[in-house]
Amino acid sequence: GFSGCPAATMIHPCYGYSFMDYFLKYFLIMCNLLFTVLGLLILALGVWGLISKESFAQEKISSIGTDPMLVVLSVGFLLTALCLSGCVGALRENRCLLKLFSATVLVLIAVQVIVAIVAHTLQDQIEGNLRSGMLVAMARYQDDLDLRFITDEIQSNLQCCGVDNYRDWEINIYYNCSAPGVLACGVPATCCVDPLENGTVWNSQCGVGAQLLDEFTAQSVIFLGGCLGEIFRWIEHHEGLIGIIVTVVFGVQILILFITIRLLERINRHKV
Repeated sequence: GFSGCPAATMIHPCYGYSFMDYFLKYFLIMCNLLFTVLGLLILALGVWGLISKESFAQEKISSIGTDPMLVVLSVGFLLTALCLSGCVGALRENRCLLKLFSATVLVLIAVQVIVAIVAHTLQDQIEGNLRSGMLVAMARYQDDLDLRFITDEIQSNLQCCGVDNYRDWEINIYYNCSAPGVLACGVPATCCVDPLENGTVWNSQCGVGAQLLDEFTAQSVIFLGGCLGEIFRWIEHHEGLIGIIVTVVFGVQILILFITIRLLERINRHKV
């Protein structure tokens, strides 16, 4: 294997064992080690999220299957398992692990290509599904901490309100104008242009009654534009950066697959 030649043959280097072979082997080990650490961090984030929200409590355990943190947990576990198999396989020159690793990476590359093609051809359907998903998140805003967090992050970072405009919050039973509470005809504080009272204290009531205002009056209090349009504008504005990131990630996967296949070829040649 790559571990070296027998002492009797050290004067004449083993056939096929070059500096580049050693470099590629340890480069593969380091890459997988880094991604294993990343996987463990994601795994830890998922566990922390489930524990902090008390998702394992008896009254919540029945709905844990729909918890977004379960997706984070699964991604972390799969990334850790995959990269650990690649790391150990390269270090021990284990053909089974390397074959499993390379096959999985190949499948992931193929899936990403298919997803990209489908996403490009079904843009209208994706926009429709995204709109429906955002409306569901708004309807369940008060009852689901994860959906509330995601909605608040989108509204505050993109400076928008609702899906198409601020009046979309009528869909929520608490912000509906027929609701009995103080939130009736209002919008969440993350819709507010200035949600801080006196510049320091978070004012959760800044959006109260905003749906009753006409657009001219409302524009000084809340963001009028919907978040769906802002999301697509953000993507269009950053499409160059997104393209670079996608290309780099895809290129790294291709490189890792190429190195793994080359390593397997060398191992097969010298372990027959």
